[in-house]
Amino acid sequence: MVTTAVMIGAGQRGFYTFGAYAADRPEELRFVAVVDPDPRRRARFVAAHPTAREFSAVTTLLEAGRFADVAIVASPDRFHHEAATGALGLGYDVLLEKPMAATLADSIDLVRTAERTGRTLAVAHVLRHTPFFAALREVVASGRLGEIVTVTHRENVSAFHMAHSFVRGNWARSAEATPMIVQKCCHDFDILAWNLDSPVARLSSMGSLLHFHPDRAPAGATARCSDPCPVADCPFDARRYLNPAWRGWPVHVITDDLSPAGRSLAIANGPWGRCVYTAGSDVVDHQVVTMELESGTSVVLVMHGHSGDETRTMRYDGSLATLRGRFGRDSSIEVVDHATGAIETIPIGVPEGGHGGGDVGVIQEFLAAVAASRPPLTVAADSLESHVLAFAAEQARLTGEVLDMARFRAEATGGVGRQRG
Repeated sequence: MVTTAVMIGAGQRGFYTFGAYAADRPEELRFVAVVDPDPRRRARFVAAHPTAREFSAVTTLLEAGRFADVAIVASPDRFHHEAATGALGLGYDVLLEKPMAATLADSIDLVRTAERTGRTLAVAHVLRHTPFFAALREVVASGRLGEIVTVTHRENVSAFHMAHSFVRGNWARSAEATPMIVQKCCHDFDILAWNLDSPVARLSSMGSLLHFHPDRAPAGATARCSDPCPVADCPFDARRYLNPAWRGWPVHVITDDLSPAGRSLAIANGPWGRCVYTAGSDVVDHQVVTMELESGTSVVLVMHGHSGDETRTMRYDGSLATLRGRFGRDSSIEVVDHATGAIETIPIGVPEGGHGGGDVGVIQEFLAAVAASRPPLTVAADSLESHVLAFAAEQARLTGEVLDMARFRAEATGGVGRQRG
């Protein structure tokens, strides 16, 4: 049976992820409406999904009442709360892009709204739906590592991704966007909470914007990469968008015209062509979060934007064995037995689609759950803990506090949500 849906936000995720899924599987998902303030994006979406009615604003969509099974929200972070609460209030089951909302208070209100309306609110925490993290969770849950003593989890954001999203792009200014630790690492906090099954008792964090300052600019650097800038081998050179092999993300974020002329125009005139050293970003380019769980396990989460490739790497040291993992290109998991020294390579299923298979997986799980009237793998009450931890980490970074997380949760949430995955 086909599920009908309204698409709120027809940008990169709305069109290229959720829209592409429906175009490939019309027997599973059919869009009957699209909301976006940009008429060009609406037209592009309707061209691919002719049954979709056009709306320029969420308020107009909500005034039309409920006329589909589900709503998918992929608008910018600061608009998530209005769209998702409105859709839940009309009786839609909702699949919501992460982060849940731009503030912790709005994230908590989303959980309350879902509970009050009795509707499903699923957050697109795609990592839970990847073959890699399913295999990692199976190892941890099996007990073969013994008692988990320490965990180190690294979110290694590639240098160009950092420049694209957090120096030149939508999350470059703290006054206009969610903190980078929330935007990028709510996924990672979610995976840690899911795997370790013990609430965080204490949390501290440090980090800053280290590199992207005018005084770090190479000699001769120009205001825009297309001026042209004479600096050779700059890892942040915006002229990399001209690479004809780049047909998807991140090029389709900077322009809908993927011709050489269209790309050049976007670099010359848009925000993505600015020199990273003078673009005016004020968000962190590295942050470390240290956590002590109630179980006694110590956890360190490292996020940074200066990686040679886009990977997540992790190490779980238990009393019996050590797990080492790499998620990204050439994903791998191995377990080293402490008694014998034997190294076992853990088989990982073959992913389908973006985010290591998580994009397809999260949509399929949501549609199956709605069709069967059951909760999906993760609902907002579960996802909230990752946001509590991420917003707490940003507070700890700014204040230098070591946070008592039981007190932080109680004061912030009033008992809403669940502490374990």
